[in-house]
Amino acid sequence: MKTPVIVSQDNWLTPYKDVIKKRMLKSSDKRAELLNKKHRHLADFANGYFSFGCFYENDQLIFRDWLPNATALYLLGPFSNWQADERFAFSKLDHGVWELRLKKGVVNHQDLYKYMVYWDGGQGERIPAWARRVVQDENTKIFSAQVWLPQQEFFWQHPLKNRNQAPIIYEAHIGMAGENEKVTTYKEFKDQVLPRIVSLGYNTIQLMAIQEHPYYGSFGYHVSSFFAASSRFGTPEDLKALIDEAHKQGIRVIMDLVHSHAVKNEVEGLGNYDGTRYQFFHEGARGEHPAWDSYCFNYGKNEVLHFLLSNVKFWIEEYHFDGFRFDGITSMLYYDHGLGRDFTSYDHYFDGGQDEDAIVYLILANQLLNELNPNALSIAEEMSGYPGLAAPVEWGGLGFSHRLAMGIPDFWIKTLKETKDEDWDLGKIYHELTSKRDEELVISYTESHDQALVGDKTIAFRLMDKEMYFHMLIDDSNLVIDRGIALHKMIRLATAASAGGGYLNFMGNEFGHPEWIDFPREGNNWSFKYATRQWSLVDREDLKYRYLNEFDKAMIHLIASKKLLTIFPFYPQKVDNGDKVLAFSRSDLFFVFNFHSTKSYTDYGIEVPEGRYKYILGTDELQFGGFGRLDETQLFASLPIERESKKHQIKLYLPARTALVLERIPIPKVYQRLGLLKNK
Repeated sequence: MKTPVIVSQDNWLTPYKDVIKKRMLKSSDKRAELLNKKHRHLADFANGYFSFGCFYENDQLIFRDWLPNATALYLLGPFSNWQADERFAFSKLDHGVWELRLKKGVVNHQDLYKYMVYWDGGQGERIPAWARRVVQDENTKIFSAQVWLPQQEFFWQHPLKNRNQAPIIYEAHIGMAGENEKVTTYKEFKDQVLPRIVSLGYNTIQLMAIQEHPYYGSFGYHVSSFFAASSRFGTPEDLKALIDEAHKQGIRVIMDLVHSHAVKNEVEGLGNYDGTRYQFFHEGARGEHPAWDSYCFNYGKNEVLHFLLSNVKFWIEEYHFDGFRFDGITSMLYYDHGLGRDFTSYDHYFDGGQDEDAIVYLILANQLLNELNPNALSIAEEMSGYPGLAAPVEWGGLGFSHRLAMGIPDFWIKTLKETKDEDWDLGKIYHELTSKRDEELVISYTESHDQALVGDKTIAFRLMDKEMYFHMLIDDSNLVIDRGIALHKMIRLATAASAGGGYLNFMGNEFGHPEWIDFPREGNNWSFKYATRQWSLVDREDLKYRYLNEFDKAMIHLIASKKLLTIFPFYPQKVDNGDKVLAFSRSDLFFVFNFHSTKSYTDYGIEVPEGRYKYILGTDELQFGGFGRLDETQLFASLPIERESKKHQIKLYLPARTALVLERIPIPKVYQRLGLLKNK
């Protein structure tokens, strides 16, 4: 095998090239084993949801599942008076598979059901692993599977176009997307929130908490039913209608896919499905996540690979999702889940502490996703910096399309918490915003749902805190609010403009949503007060929230229309810690920031290529809550820095705490021949 490309691109990987080759061979061997001459593609192997679960075949309703340790299996429901009735006893087939065939009409669409599983020494009710719908009784709070086989299949009307755009992501949680203190529905999101996302200009929606989970407050990360779209928000058809409408608007929809762990629950989940934990998970300490109170999958078992890969295909084919944000990748990669490591040495990626079965699974999942949709997004939530994570598999990578740049929000929060404005290190800021592996694309962001959770603060709340409750009226002047609004815009523009492949925002943060997220729980008397979004704040003409919203809309339009996130490389033009001025360029766009809290500069020189420049965006515009100190119609012609110098600069007025974006205007050919600049 040749030296992997990722090693050729990074000399620091040379000592580990044999380990990388070994992992590449292991994944190709496992792929060949799974296909086993029976299938041509992984998509043929990942068809479990067609043959397991509940489905019609000719004139029969079939229930089929894999429970290798079971000694008997019964279907429970109102049709059996919720008792183990011999009329609903499963037959055992080969390889631990159980099957029940019923005539049509015995069990019907929307009937509730469960399994009663018997094993040596025990028994228990279970919700089927392949169930496509799971509901909770409002009174008893008990979960049950529900037969979901409507007579008429959902009719998809709007195939998505332009899937290969750089992702500009609006991260959202359906249930807390409304203003009323309740669980918002898929339909309400489609009718009320989707138009806001369209108006702002985002081209991708990332939906959280879609896979069914017993505890609402888990944010969807303790999954119980991997094939069931959460019924809290509505029916499967409601979710499909939302996705179809987003596609009509030209917006991709991806979802958080949680394959890194599973809830421990036994009745609702897979925790002790057939009387054993080892059916799906590792035994002992390796099978328990010490920080998340959950079980960890055994990716070395082909049956588990079949289950998880089928799950990947299911969400793409059944719901037309356009990709995934894979949750908790760091936890999967390392036996110790990456806990307690600082990852300051490459040894940490290749020292034998890596779960190579999990690495193989991730490679296979990305290969499958690429088979199903070559333009699908595959975003890794990974914080260890694992080399090659978002590099092609054939290069020695894991095949993700993007890595989440998780260090950026942590850096901004740390800066705001610990460093005075006058002490900000602009060189460090630029390095943190632009640092990434050459072979990878990253999703940059200032904050996601993580920073909005109770116990933390959003950037807006950290900047303005309690002053937001009293001084956000447009006719109210307050220095804390002025600073907060100015820095909120500058921080977001610096992050978006320097993003290395994609950008993300969590819903409501675009207008500086003032409060944290706190789901209903015992500690807050099961209140929905903070599990909502206060859209009325941004809709009010007399509040300053709309300024931030309008700036976000203009910023998103800029990076989308200029295809900014796909332009590489970009260059620092000015980094001056004394003046607190940072400037960088990306193709013909130049971003200039004056982070100084009090000093404004006139005729401030920024080195640029020779040419003319026009103003296209600034944070100081009145419509964005600024003070209107810049002439938005002005054209700038570059001048030599020194007489007879080939280096040019433009002279700018830079008000304190403002940023502006300039675009270089091509010189007409006639003036190029004459060696002149128009209007010079």
